[in-house]
Amino acid sequence: MAGLAVEKIDDYRYRIPKQGAMRVPGIVYADARLFEKLRGDQALDQVRNVACLPGIVGASLAMPDIHWGYGFPIGGVAAFDADDGVVSPGGVGYDINCGVRLIRSSLRRDQVASQMRSLVKALFASIPAGVGGTRADLRLSVAEEKKVLLEGAAYAVARGYGRADDLERIEEGGRLAGADPEQVSDRALERGASQLGTLGSGNHFVEVGYVAEIYDEEAARAFDLFRDQITVIVHTGSRGFGYQVCDEHLARMVKASAKYGITLPDRQLCCAPIRSPEAEAYLGAMRCAVNYAFANRQVVTHFVREAFERALGIPPEESRLDLVYDVCHNIAKPETHRVGGDLRRLFVHRKGATRAFGPGHPLVPERYRAVGQPVLIPGDMGRHSFVLAGTEKAMLETFGSTCHGAGRVLSRTAAMRAARGRTIQNELRDQGVFVMAEKAGTLAEEMPEAYKDVADVVDVVHRAGISRKVARLRPLGVIKG
Repeated sequence: MAGLAVEKIDDYRYRIPKQGAMRVPGIVYADARLFEKLRGDQALDQVRNVACLPGIVGASLAMPDIHWGYGFPIGGVAAFDADDGVVSPGGVGYDINCGVRLIRSSLRRDQVASQMRSLVKALFASIPAGVGGTRADLRLSVAEEKKVLLEGAAYAVARGYGRADDLERIEEGGRLAGADPEQVSDRALERGASQLGTLGSGNHFVEVGYVAEIYDEEAARAFDLFRDQITVIVHTGSRGFGYQVCDEHLARMVKASAKYGITLPDRQLCCAPIRSPEAEAYLGAMRCAVNYAFANRQVVTHFVREAFERALGIPPEESRLDLVYDVCHNIAKPETHRVGGDLRRLFVHRKGATRAFGPGHPLVPERYRAVGQPVLIPGDMGRHSFVLAGTEKAMLETFGSTCHGAGRVLSRTAAMRAARGRTIQNELRDQGVFVMAEKAGTLAEEMPEAYKDVADVVDVVHRAGISRKVARLRPLGVIKG
C-alpha cells in the first residue's frame, strides 16, 4: 500500500479517499490493531483497484477479515449499477458459493462430549473430504447433474436428502434463479459429477460444537439457541465444478474487458458490462455453481444427521438436528438497496463476505424477521465461531453485508513452516477438540495461528453496528480435508 492515502473515520472504519482512477472511495472496517496488520498487505491496494471499476456505487468495501485474494480482496464487497455496471468473476472467486450452514440440536454438551471421538469418526466415514474427495454412490449422469444446477438444494430434498423446511432457512431458498447449464463446459460437468455430498480441502470442514455464550437473548430464542446446546457447522462450496466455471469464464472476461474498452488497474479484475453476452454467460454458469453448492451442503447435512444417529444411537426425533440458516460467502446477485435516499437495483458482489439483512426485510425468513437474518461466522479449529444477526445499519452502510470468518494471516506455506515439528492434532486434542483430517498437512495449513482470532473480527462488526453478536460457539470435534 505504498503511497496509498488512508484516513481514519472512527474507531472501526478507515477511508481510502478517491484518488487517481478511483470512481468511489474505499471503506475498510477494522480497529487500530487489525488495520495495523493490514499495512503490509496488498489487500488495501485491491480495495482501491475495485473502486476503479465502471458503475461501482457507494464505496469499495472491505470487512475486518480482509486479506489478499484474486482481483478483489477476500472480505470485499462491491455493488454495481444494474444497468451501467459490470460483473467480475474476481468479485466472486473460484469457490463459487463457498458458504456455511448452522445446524442446531436438542442435545446438550454433557450428552455428547464423552462420545465425541465416535461421532467425529462417524462423520469422517460418512462425508468424503480432501482435494479428490468423491462419492461414487452419488455419481450423477449429465441429465441429473443439470437438474442439480437448476434446482439447487430442492434437488437434494426431493431425493430424500433433508426436509422440506430446510429450504425455508437457506439464503435464496437454496436456489438462485437464472442458472443456465448451457454455459457450463463438459469439463465442469465431469468434475462435478461425483462431488455432491463432499467437503473438499483447505478451510472446508464439519464442526461439532456447543453454545458457550449467549449475548442477545431475544435473537437466540428466535434462532432456537440455548447455553450448552450441541451445534454443527458445515462449511463447503461448489467444489471442482465451481472452480472450473470460474477458471473458464475468467479467460473470456479478459477478452471482454478489452472488447468493451474497460481500463483495468489489475488484469485479475477482468469484467464485462452487466448486459453484455459475456456477463450473461458467466452469470448463467455462476448460478449453476451457486445451486450446486447449495445442493452439496444439503446432502452433507443429510449425512451429518445420519452420522449422529449411528454414533450416538439417538433417533432423529430426539436429536432434532434442525437447520438454523445457510449463507453464501462468494456470490454476485441483484438486490435492491437504498443509495442516497433512493431505492436502486444493484448487482452486489460479496467475496468472503456474508449477507446480513436487518430486521423487517422481506427476504429474511418470517421466523427470524423481527430480529434480523442469522449471520454465521466460523472461526478456526481451536477457538470460537459466532452467530450474529443482521442490522438496519448494515442495510444503510454495507449493502446488507458483514464479515465471513477469521481471515488468514499466514499463507499456507508459512503455516506449514510454523507447524514443522509439531503435531497439530495432538495440540487441539489437549484443548478439548478432537480433529480428523484426510491429510496431516491440512491441519498444519489450517492451524489456529494461521488465522486472525475471529473474536477480534466479530467485535469490529458488532461495534461498528453492521451486525450484532447473538451467540458464541466452542468447537468439540472437527473433520477436514
